[in-house]
Amino acid sequence: MEFADHLSKSDIQQFNQLRRGKQNKPESKPKRKEELSFKDVEELMGMDRDTYKKVRGRVRGK
Repeated sequence: MEFADHLSKSDIQQFNQLRRGKQNKPESKPKRKEELSFKDVEELMGMDRDTYKKVRGRVRGK
């Protein structure tokens, strides 16, 4: 049995009105543009990370 089988027609109409009301309202979130500096972009890209190299079975920092 479905959910709608247990409800009266007026209850189904009320439910559908509530459902439509939520779908028509778009959530308006303020879009904020974040200004990143050149240094911040480099950090996000991982430019300042340590580099490692495997030498004779050991991992050494470059």
